[in-house]
Amino acid sequence: MTQSNTHALDEASRQHALDRYRIVDSLPEAAYQDIVQVAATVCGTPIALVSLLDRDRQWFKAKLGLDASQTTRDAAVCDFAIRHPDQLLEIPDLRQDPRFADFPVVTGEVAARFYAGIPLVTPEGAPIGTVCVVDQQPRVLTPEQREAMHALGRTTMRLLQAREREHAQNVDDLLGQAQSAGASTPSHAPVYSVAILELQGLAAAVEKRGERVLEKELHALELVLQALLDRDRGDSVDRVTGSAEFVAVLHGQDSQDRQQALARALADFNQRSGLQVLMAAATAESGHEAATQVFLRADAALSAAKTAALASAAAA
Repeated sequence: MTQSNTHALDEASRQHALDRYRIVDSLPEAAYQDIVQVAATVCGTPIALVSLLDRDRQWFKAKLGLDASQTTRDAAVCDFAIRHPDQLLEIPDLRQDPRFADFPVVTGEVAARFYAGIPLVTPEGAPIGTVCVVDQQPRVLTPEQREAMHALGRTTMRLLQAREREHAQNVDDLLGQAQSAGASTPSHAPVYSVAILELQGLAAAVEKRGERVLEKELHALELVLQALLDRDRGDSVDRVTGSAEFVAVLHGQDSQDRQQALARALADFNQRSGLQVLMAAATAESGHEAATQVFLRADAALSAAKTAALASAAAA
């Protein structure tokens, strides 16, 4: 379990907090690359990273001086850094620290000796990653460099929070349009469900297939999903702006039947395409429950589904 002295979040809650930012496996962005460039320049190190601690891996949103896009989490120094979210973790010589001396980043080609990482902590107190710097020589940071690392951590979190707000606004707009359309449908029923369908491994899929090919595949999937809806009830499925995520709003007491149809279509798409799109849903507890609240419950279910899928793959 990953927690701090002041914020005791269990791992599932920490992971869900990370999932809400829709940042892991996202495409490269210049703003985050600027963060690592500044970190490396200020601290005088050849390597700097914006690292996110996912379920079983450390994934790099931005990197400088390193070829890998991710490592296993059990060999990530950053996993130790997030255990104390309010502190900068600074290791003058990794090779002399028994916790890290046998890590591949130390013994392998990178030959890391020095590490400093500032945790990225959400407003709710969930540590989701770090901004870190690495050197191949033992050293210590100056007080000014330490303060700069704290500042870069705060700046990175502001970027992440802006991303989350933009996503939330896009979803709110989409849900509002879906509910308005449903309410104007003569056979509209007050009970409804919200389903989230999300492509896993977006960055890797773009790298392997190309953005244009992937867009064609996702558009084809959207057409398949649209064909399974009950338009007379006001059903809808739309892609969230700027993402590989779809949100479906299904109306009526029998929406479970259409959820199952969507799930079958996804299973067929995943098998044919070699991609992985996961789905999770939640049903309104009453016709008066806000759609955004139903979405949040579906989002929590999606986070759990990702964890379950990883466990299933590991056991296979």
